[in-house]
Amino acid sequence: MADVLTAEAVRDELGELAGWSGDPAGITRTVELASFPEAIAVVDRVAVTAEELDHHPDIDIRWRTLTFRCVTHSVGGVTRRDLELARRIDEIVGSVR
Repeated sequence: MADVLTAEAVRDELGELAGWSGDPAGITRTVELASFPEAIAVVDRVAVTAEELDHHPDIDIRWRTLTFRCVTHSVGGVTRRDLELARRIDEIVGSVR
């Protein structure tokens, strides 16, 4: 089972993840896309990646604005798996901008 990262470790990792914020309880990023269909396309791609990683973010959809929240619910905090998922989400978002 994955270990919850310390506050210092989360802070250090967030320093390398543009647009992400949070603490050991969870990390989030909000992005705005050009259109609703583009936002849904990003969600679809994140869903495929989440299935591949067997690790799933919480996603809030508000028209063209998406908020991603990553936390390993089974251990109650942020783990390395959440950071990997955040990086993959960044790659997906970056590919449509």
